[in-house]
Amino acid sequence: MLIQGLETLSLRVERHVANTKIITRYLKDHPQVSWVNYPGLEGDKYYNLAKKYLPKGAGSIFTFGIKGGLEAGIKFIDSLEIFSLLANVADAKSLVIHPASTTHSQLSEEELADAGVTPDQIRLSIGIEDVEDLIFDLDQALEKAARIKDY
Repeated sequence: MLIQGLETLSLRVERHVANTKIITRYLKDHPQVSWVNYPGLEGDKYYNLAKKYLPKGAGSIFTFGIKGGLEAGIKFIDSLEIFSLLANVADAKSLVIHPASTTHSQLSEEELADAGVTPDQIRLSIGIEDVEDLIFDLDQALEKAARIKDY
């Protein structure tokens, strides 16, 4: 099984990266998203370095900011149906975490800021599922998060 997994690794990584490129572009223009941090996205401060050193793509893990902060982040996570709430990364399935309410929830506001974790920050690890299914899931969860308050 290990050899079979290694034989298909390059194909899976290609799918991870292709899906991530599409999803980051989608999120960049979404009205419920305030920012996207992904070096493979044009306009990112590391874009030129990523093009130079990562010619096949900048990976499948990135963060974005959801409008509405902590409360909207929690609602977004709770509304996802395809993404799994796990702190892992680089799985074949798509994963999501809201660090401020999960992995870093024990930290004070100052400690969160020192760690680079903002209340609006969502981390995604994009898998190999159909990208249209992933976008549909993100869209419906963002729509539900937007209903918490009128942003």
